[in-house]
Amino acid sequence: MELVVHKITGEPTEKKIQLSEEIFGVEPNDHAIYLDVKQYLANNRQGTHKTKERNEIRGSNRKIKRQKGTGTARAGSKKSPIFIGGGRVFGPRPRDYSFKLNKKVKRLARRSALSYKAQGQHIIVLEDFNFEAPKTKKFIEFLNAFQAGNSKNLLVMNGVDKNVVLSARNIQRAKVVTAATLNTYDVMNANKLFFVESSLDTIQSILG
Repeated sequence: MELVVHKITGEPTEKKIQLSEEIFGVEPNDHAIYLDVKQYLANNRQGTHKTKERNEIRGSNRKIKRQKGTGTARAGSKKSPIFIGGGRVFGPRPRDYSFKLNKKVKRLARRSALSYKAQGQHIIVLEDFNFEAPKTKKFIEFLNAFQAGNSKNLLVMNGVDKNVVLSARNIQRAKVVTAATLNTYDVMNANKLFFVESSLDTIQSILG
């Protein structure tokens, strides 16, 4: 697939770039995408949820009423789960949600996600650029130049550019990542993908 390289002002340049069919033109595998997104979300879970069970509730163990003759069920302690303030039955405990996924599956998932975006013509290639200083207004102007102000956007840089990252930080629907940290979830979650020209070489070396 051949794409025209654009300036950040939205104007097309005379340069064209050929996207690798090995990465942007494969037959998408939906199950691989599902597994990779599932792992990404699971690995981001803190897993620090905790409720107190019966043996962890503070209070007296005294029997609260006599065993028989009350006309109600027998009860031995106020810590019982049937009473307000009692312990919870089988409540959540801290746990690790992360799981392992094979590298080949993760690579296939990223190729599949990028191929979906390429098929839908949601990929835009930009000339390499940087900002002299952090400017949110300048980043918004860049998005508006491509009529992407109201959609979810992902900008893929070749390396970390602090000024660009800070410029996009306060924009809710924009995210800046490096080519080395590009993941399936971010690709599928974005409506438009912006790649700076040099980032495509890094992606080729990682996924090619």
